[in-house]
Amino acid sequence: MKIQRDFHPRRGRDRIALAIVVAALGVVPTEAAADVKVPALFGPHMVLQREQKDRVWGWAEPGEEIKVTIADQSKTAKAGEDGSWHVMLDPMKAGGPHTLTIQGKNTLTFDDVLVGEVWICSGQSNMGMNVGGSKDADLEILAAKYPRIRLISVPNRGTQEPQKDFNGKWARCSPETIGDFSAVGYYFGRQLYKTLGVPIGLIDDAWGGSACEAWIRRDLLAADPRYAALLKRWEAIEKEVEHTEKKAESKPAVKKGQRRPPSRAQMLSGNARPANIYNGVLKPTIGYGIRGVIWYQGESNSGRAYQYRELFPLMIKSWRDEWGQGDFPFYWVQLADFMAESKAPQESGWAELREAQTMTMSRLPKTGQAVIIDVGEGKDIHPKNKQDVGMRLARWALARDYGINVAYQSPTFKSMERQGDKVIVTFDHVGHGLRPFDVQEVIGFTVAGSDKKFVEAKAKLVGRDKVEVHAEGVSEPVAVRYAWANNPVCNLYSNEGLPATPFRTDDWPGVTIKNDH
Repeated sequence: MKIQRDFHPRRGRDRIALAIVVAALGVVPTEAAADVKVPALFGPHMVLQREQKDRVWGWAEPGEEIKVTIADQSKTAKAGEDGSWHVMLDPMKAGGPHTLTIQGKNTLTFDDVLVGEVWICSGQSNMGMNVGGSKDADLEILAAKYPRIRLISVPNRGTQEPQKDFNGKWARCSPETIGDFSAVGYYFGRQLYKTLGVPIGLIDDAWGGSACEAWIRRDLLAADPRYAALLKRWEAIEKEVEHTEKKAESKPAVKKGQRRPPSRAQMLSGNARPANIYNGVLKPTIGYGIRGVIWYQGESNSGRAYQYRELFPLMIKSWRDEWGQGDFPFYWVQLADFMAESKAPQESGWAELREAQTMTMSRLPKTGQAVIIDVGEGKDIHPKNKQDVGMRLARWALARDYGINVAYQSPTFKSMERQGDKVIVTFDHVGHGLRPFDVQEVIGFTVAGSDKKFVEAKAKLVGRDKVEVHAEGVSEPVAVRYAWANNPVCNLYSNEGLPATPFRTDDWPGVTIKNDH
């Protein structure tokens, strides 16, 4: 028979005796009555999404009547058999502060509640990188005096069990609170605030090094044969760990100075196991009223770029389905330039991942990509210039969701036309025209003939949206690539300052095509 670690025989008898007396007198200890509770998303300084119905939820005693009040509206609900309840608030205009009151057998009162624009800031370490680690951090922190921008962070927790809550709380943006918050998230939110003049709520749930599949429900992955090899690999790891732990339990106690094999928690509670982050980080936030999501991830999947073509859209669609808000905006950051610079043609998993990201825009509505092929640092996978990243994401939101007339999409490949030994490449989304940066020559193009061997090309502008490309020795070019490398040397922009999107015109098999696990 197992005995709890903190059980004491005498104390146990005393507790049993007390329980008998309490039952006889008909007295119920106060802790036995379940207080009304809500997740960490609801609290002082929170921001509710304006101009839409917002869900407020929590837990209480089964059958308990709950009343939720804010501004001039009250909503009621009855806790179900499992104790859960929720209400839907009527749409509210931007403003505040308001007081949110949740009343059952006890009363929760949250002051300084604002109504404005709420965005999820998600992804891996380049989204998680904080303001304190970004460019000009000292100056940025000193100037972060925006009390109507509100911040909350979700701790990293990897598990296969869906979580209902997390440990966190909302805070006003200030020099004292901003240093540890997502830099990309803050610079994005700050631009929205300065442009729109309404309260901004930012929810940071990024986890450094995370793989895309960790953000997706496991049953969705299991239902698609394209992820069979990936799941099979993880199932083997799970069985191996379980076997190792059973062996460890049957061995004598570990002597001082020795170490047991890594535990299940150490090996399987990380940021790559399918569904781990979905369950431990994302799940507690699903259903909270938001405008949309900004995302910066892909480095951890760059070895499986072809798989990402399907995996990434699956993730976005699954989030939208579960949130129940329709196709909310989802904007991401394309991978930056990284590793050694390459002016010569180069096969690249990073280039293929960027391609997969670009493809997602044509797969799903209300999606967009901030191109930052000019912002990276070859020696550092975490470039410090997060200001430009946040601003380029903000352009998408301002233009697409708030009706602001600003340039937002980088020039993208539209078509190619062969003229003898030259190719004319036409671009979409060029704004007021294309321009090369720094020098007159357009840099970053390569061409190949039917032999599929790419060589560096010479290029020049031949119109506001056209580039002429040719290379010595390639008399019959059949394919063109631009900025196709881990860290390409390239310089084509729109006149609005947005870098051209890396692309290729061929569909020849890449270096990651066979990687599926």
